[in-house]
Amino acid sequence: MKRQGRIILIAVFLSALIWSCTKNTGLDNNTPLKQAVNKSSLTLNTAMTSISSTKAYSILTVNGGTLKSTTITDATYKVYIPLDTIKGVYNYKPINKPDRWGWSLITYFTKTADNSKMIVNMPLKKVQDPMSLRRYVPSDSTLTNNFSIAVSDYHNNYNSYWDYDYLLKSEISIDNVVAGDLNIKSIVSPTNGIQYASQYVFSGSYTAQYAYNSGDTTVSSFTILSGTNVLYQEKLTTLKVDTGRFGRERQYILTIGNVQIARNSVSKTVTVSVDGVVQPNATVTIVDQASDQEASVVKKRDIQITFEDGTTTTVSDLIGKSIDNIKTLFDSLHSVYFAAYVVDWIAYDIYYDRK
Repeated sequence: MKRQGRIILIAVFLSALIWSCTKNTGLDNNTPLKQAVNKSSLTLNTAMTSISSTKAYSILTVNGGTLKSTTITDATYKVYIPLDTIKGVYNYKPINKPDRWGWSLITYFTKTADNSKMIVNMPLKKVQDPMSLRRYVPSDSTLTNNFSIAVSDYHNNYNSYWDYDYLLKSEISIDNVVAGDLNIKSIVSPTNGIQYASQYVFSGSYTAQYAYNSGDTTVSSFTILSGTNVLYQEKLTTLKVDTGRFGRERQYILTIGNVQIARNSVSKTVTVSVDGVVQPNATVTIVDQASDQEASVVKKRDIQITFEDGTTTTVSDLIGKSIDNIKTLFDSLHSVYFAAYVVDWIAYDIYYDRK
């Protein structure tokens, strides 16, 4: 009888344990989206805090200077500048000259050695304020060339504003420590449209990428990765479906970690997935703050998510601290002011033998 009692007690205990585990598992299964969203957002915020604290970020986010391409108005202007034409080591040397836009940038640099690469050494302070390169102040004599960009591949083949081929591959160092790699490829063709890709690989595991390819199917994307894992991506695909002016279908996809939100402009449907599995009990509302067909989180868009348990949140609430830094990084990779202002202008000055 005692033995039978023990068996009954054990059976009751096991039943309670199984019920408890089943109950807990049920709760987990009912909230996979909320868990995934919170975890992915936390990982993204951690990454952006790390990225924005680097010296490399302060260089990429320089938004001053004038792009060479915007100053070209002569339809007959053509130039081809390969790496062989500009290779060598160039060190910044302050010169006391009047502040004048007409001075060539190479005036402030001295070629100190031959090299298979184009290596530009200059003060980090001047990099962060490129307009000051042509502005002399007495304290410039105390600056050290603690910034270096080593260009290992380069060409600038310019035929017109709608016909050029540009390539830059480089390594950036600060205080003699590698800070990352900056790579840009831009092709504009009258027949093949636009292909643009820029990438910065930070020292460590983070990479930021921007890409744009035009055509009947136009795709633009901005991505932040940790190794090969996507932490954040906004991707817009525009498909030409007929010859009408507005005959285009747009698909917008926001990815944060293993969470993906997608909207199709034709069906007007918005879906949210975790690891590729659609979450049918969750709803998503995309709120655009302006009538921009290419609106995005880094521009004027917010996204509200209603979870399976009825609670809601927004992307701005989840990654609010990171949105400004993501936007700044997006704008930087889209324009790459530093490369255009410093590297390209020095390349032009060397090519034309300006002194």
